[in-house]
Order: sequence, then C-alpha cells, then structure tokens
Amino acid sequence: MPKITITSLKKEIFCSEDSQTILSAIQENLIDFMHICGAKGRCTTCAMIILSGNEYLNEPTKNELYYKSISMLEANERLACQSKVKSGEVVIKIPAACRLPHLQYFD
Repeated sequence: MPKITITSLKKEIFCSEDSQTILSAIQENLIDFMHICGAKGRCTTCAMIILSGNEYLNEPTKNELYYKSISMLEANERLACQSKVKSGEVVIKIPAACRLPHLQYFD
C-alpha cells in the first residue's frame, strides 16, 4: 500500500487504492490541503515539494509541464491533484505559499 509522508504536518498516510492522487489520499485522511481550482490542475495552490519517492509517481501531466515551463513550478515540485502514487513511499513538503493559515506547520 503506497505511503505518503507530509513532513510539514508530521503526518503519514496510506493510499487506499493504487494510482490514487496525493490530494485524494490527503482528503480521504481528513487533512486540509489547499486546492482552489477543485483538483482540476488549473492552478498551483496544491503544489508540493517532492523530497523523495518521485520514482513512485506518474509522469508529470501536461498541466504540470505547462506550469514548469512558465516557472510556476520548480523542478522538484508537483501538483497534489495531478500526482498519482503507484507504489512505495513518497515524502513531501508543503511550500510556504501553499499553506493554510489555520494549520500548524513544522519546518
């Protein structure tokens, strides 16, 4: 079962199904996570920094490649709504610009 570690929140969660998006797994575990466009890949508010496990994710989507091409996503960043965990463990960090004001972050 794929595992996601969110260092910024000190949380570890597991995906309930193969190829589940990271955002979906986060929501399934009742964790608030910014995503203004409704998980359609039309903004970068659900951006996350991949610390390890990038090899366990799907290839970047056309939306992610577009945002990388206009420098709205860094090379080590992905969108939680577009990134699907295939297997293994993915470790992420939430960038300062994508943090919600009512949550406590660690780092």
